[in-house]
Order: sequence, then structure tokens, then C-alpha cells
Amino acid sequence: MIRTFVATMMICAPLALNADVLILDEVRQVEKMELPDNGLSKADVEAKFGAPSQKHNAVGNPPITRWDYATYSVYFEYDRVLYSVLLPGEVIDRA
Repeated sequence: MIRTFVATMMICAPLALNADVLILDEVRQVEKMELPDNGLSKADVEAKFGAPSQKHNAVGNPPITRWDYATYSVYFEYDRVLYSVLLPGEVIDRA
């Protein structure tokens, strides 16, 4: 039983470390990208980043709206940016 546990931990440990490195790498890459900042108005976002490819209707209370761009989505509460989220797999080259 102990051998199985130790063997499993030895196999899984490098995978867990690799996942941490990938997550940290993505965070570092996102910091280099220019995305809409929290608190910007919809007008400010559209003026600076252009028209989104798609605007979704507001959902819930308070109303949350999503605008989709090519590589990220922007979420608004009322007229202000809550946060910007990269689409899966969208990071700057890891070169």
C-alpha cells in the first residue's frame, strides 16, 4: 500500500509542478497583453479596443453583459468593466 502511494506521488509530482509553471506562465503573458481595465466604461472600451465581434444581452441583477473580441471577453456590470478574460489557449508565444 505504501509503495503504491509513493509510486503515485512520484508520478504525479512532476505533473503538478508542470501545471503550476504553465499557470504562472499564462499569468505573466496576460500581464504583457493590453486588455480593458476594470472600471472602464463601455464607451471607453469601444473607443480604445474597437467594436466587439459580439455583444451579449445583459443577464441577472445586477445586469452582467459580455462583449466578445477575437482573443478575450469583457464582462460589464451596468456600464463598467468587471474583468477581462482570455479565451482558452489565447496567450502570447512562449518564445
